[in-house]
Amino acid sequence: MAMAYYVYILASRPGGALYVGVTNDLVRRVYEHREGSVAGHTRTYNIKTLVYFETFSAIHDAIQREKNIKHWPRAYKARLITQANATWRDLYDEITQ
Repeated sequence: MAMAYYVYILASRPGGALYVGVTNDLVRRVYEHREGSVAGHTRTYNIKTLVYFETFSAIHDAIQREKNIKHWPRAYKARLITQANATWRDLYDEITQ
């Protein structure tokens, strides 16, 4: 069975604070952010809404994509989210079904 890796973006609200991360277990990782069990930026700024994610089969590709997105201007990140999720709805329920 092939491993999946995810690059994800969380938001505090539409147009609010953003967080870009990478993980091999998207459900677990987003749950940790939502529960506040991850110290740092997401807990400080109440960033809990999963608004975007991509799936990769190779960890090095996921890590490189995360690094690229993190270095983008905020407007580019917002456009990426809006293209895939125009209303910035929380995708967490969709990944847990």
